Amino acid sequence: MNNGSHEGLAVALARMARDLLAQNTVQSTLDRIASFAVELVDGCEHAGILLVHPGREIQTAAATSDLVRESDRLQGELGEGPCLDAARNREEVYRIADMTREEYRWTRYVPHARRMGIGSMMGFLLYTDEDELGALDLYSSRPSAFTEHSELVGWLLASHAAVAFSSARTAAQLHAAIATRQDIGEALGIIMERYKITGDEAFKVLKHSSQEHNVKLRDIARRITETGSIPGAR
Repeated sequence: MNNGSHEGLAVALARMARDLLAQNTVQSTLDRIASFAVELVDGCEHAGILLVHPGREIQTAAATSDLVRESDRLQGELGEGPCLDAARNREEVYRIADMTREEYRWTRYVPHARRMGIGSMMGFLLYTDEDELGALDLYSSRPSAFTEHSELVGWLLASHAAVAFSSARTAAQLHAAIATRQDIGEALGIIMERYKITGDEAFKVLKHSSQEHNVKLRDIARRITETGSIPGAR
């Protein structure tokens, strides 16, 4: 998409922001971020979101094509690459103008990228916290596909995307916390009724069952609410 006018770009980004905040899940939010990158950033043919978890575990959180997934897989396998550097080193922006001229960085990854038909790449730090790092990565088959204007649009897109990503994660965590609280409350009610005991005593039963079976408290509670049975009960 050619966002030649500031007005056109502003309208497109506003539409994207509304769309992202309307998504119901973290995954759908990430998928839409990648799709909008292809739609809005000049030169972008493929896009993906790479997350680096604690322990350096690599995850392709979203991808518009198999090329993105293969690129992420290779970088994780080789332990090097521009997407990894962007996430690990908290680089706000990187741009590789011509993959065929890239000789000194990522010496193991670059030959694979060339064979895959990657001509140029660009990426943006998308999300950071103490445990997890992420990057939005854009690909083109053409060298010098990404211009300064592409970089500006990509940076603006990534800024909006980071807010939407964080919001989606917070909503998902809140939903999970509420569901866990409800499951535990219902499980305690079942235990109290079964054994005619107090709430504190019921919690001790629930905690003991969790420890005895090496299962998280919320999972034991969910099992009790779904089946009515209390693991380890006598």
